[in-house]
Amino acid sequence: MKLQRKNGLRATALGALAISGALVLTACGSDNNTGADTSGEKTSAASNIKCDEAKGQILAAGSSAQKNAVDVWVNAFQAACSGVEVNYQAIGSGGGITKFNQGQVAFAGSDSALKPEEVEESKKICKGGQGINLPMVGGPVAIGYNLEGVDNLVLDATTIAKIFDSKITKWNDPAIAKLNPDAKLPDSSIQAFHRSDESGTTQNLHKYLSEAAPADWKHDPKSKSWLAPGGQAANGSSGVASQVKQTQGSIGYFELSYATSQSISTVKLDTGAAAPVEATTENASKAIAAAKIKGTGKDLALSLDYKTKAEGAYPIILVTYEIACDKGNKAETLPTLKAFLNYTASEEGQKVLSDAGYAPLPAEIATKVREIVPTLS
Repeated sequence: MKLQRKNGLRATALGALAISGALVLTACGSDNNTGADTSGEKTSAASNIKCDEAKGQILAAGSSAQKNAVDVWVNAFQAACSGVEVNYQAIGSGGGITKFNQGQVAFAGSDSALKPEEVEESKKICKGGQGINLPMVGGPVAIGYNLEGVDNLVLDATTIAKIFDSKITKWNDPAIAKLNPDAKLPDSSIQAFHRSDESGTTQNLHKYLSEAAPADWKHDPKSKSWLAPGGQAANGSSGVASQVKQTQGSIGYFELSYATSQSISTVKLDTGAAAPVEATTENASKAIAAAKIKGTGKDLALSLDYKTKAEGAYPIILVTYEIACDKGNKAETLPTLKAFLNYTASEEGQKVLSDAGYAPLPAEIATKVREIVPTLS
């Protein structure tokens, strides 16, 4: 099945909830719409969410890239499952992995797969098992900008690399002007913003620039920390987006949902295809669909193609993984962990992503995730 945005959400209470809740995380809630089916599983009358034996609170932390998606999922899950709370802290991928390997959270969100040494460390927490990568959220990393009078900006990988590496510092630089012959570019300084925290979003931008502009980006593509000189730092994707929103002449990187929610203009990429490619969920899906599974066993770490020149494929992409123990999960949180991840990986859970600015998983990958989550122990 090709990755395509569905033509609108179906008219159910969950669809309405996804739209209204895309940007706001409500407190733990309950309703009177839960009942029992013939197998004894609790389900929501407004959806197909199965609560199973979910109860109490689970803690999770990590990627801010998926924060808006998690908000939608949590709203729906808590509405369906009375008395259940999923508390997700968007502290960045690095922070999430640290908390996971310290046994502080039931799962972590990360925009990059666990490194070998992180997997080894996870074995101390996952008794008899290890941490595995379960892809759950896909989407474009938008290059957002704030430049008065310019609402259609085209850049390529080389130019983006030089801007964030402080080698291009003026908006009317010849390299930018060549890509935008019809734009009225001001003779003003570029204010570039980057993440201050360890971030999988940063790492994915590093990977893109390292592969698409290797001659101009010499920084470690595996680093979650920002390494280029100059620029200004802000915490989280929300922090970078807020700074770009309020700073004239600025540019930064963050997930598309942050650009959409704050009406921030985004760069179109000259990838070498026939036409510049816009940052949209559909265009990101075209790039993510080419991903290959590189993990083994229950681990579903993916290999992404950042250099694609396919028509309409937006190459600055990331996939956020939910990291959990394959074995050795805490008994008190395991039922809620499985119920929540079963929902997020389900067709229904994936369907709400597009309206929140994300790309649903390719069908083949989603199917594998759905097979693995019930086996967590």
